[in-house]
Amino acid sequence: MTKILMVDDDKLVTDLLEKLLKADGYQTVTVNDSSQAIEVAKTENPDLVLLDLMMPQPDGFRVCRMLREIPQFKKLPIIIVTALDDSDSRAVAFGAGANDYLTKPFHPDELSEKIVAALEER
Repeated sequence: MTKILMVDDDKLVTDLLEKLLKADGYQTVTVNDSSQAIEVAKTENPDLVLLDLMMPQPDGFRVCRMLREIPQFKKLPIIIVTALDDSDSRAVAFGAGANDYLTKPFHPDELSEKIVAALEER
């Protein structure tokens, strides 16, 4: 079963994502404290990460960079799911190693399509 790690400090968001992902047949792991994201990723070895950008330290940009510095996560699909909808944030996220970018609020079908595409590219 495909395992997706969700990193977002907003529990309402991760609860919603968990329901959507489980309905699509994915196994989920939730982290609401970004400082735990790297350790949980190492322990859980997810197939994909959904990552918010606006979080207390480290922010999502930093978490993305930190994941990319770890050899086992060089090719891990990382999809940014954030309320930031400006071109600078997108550029910095892709520069940090993100594979895709989705702004909140989003349509569940769009999230599903991005996940499927990211997993196929892997």
